Amino acid sequence: MINVTKCPTCGSGRIKKVRRRWIGKYRGRTYTIPSLEFHECPAYGEKVYDRDAMRKIEARSPALVKARAS
Repeated sequence: MINVTKCPTCGSGRIKKVRRRWIGKYRGRTYTIPSLEFHECPAYGEKVYDRDAMRKIEARSPALVKARAS
């Protein structure tokens, strides 16, 4: 996991690593990733994902169904 100490958008030092259910939407379809770990800024709402988190999101994303089927 990457170590993020400041929000890349607002510069707040209050950004924290969290683990929780993540909800995504693509073309009206909702999908979830349980217990996803990422950094989130409580001041701005910005989320920062490391490579492992992005792989989990991509594995569940309906946007990538055709790419996975190939």
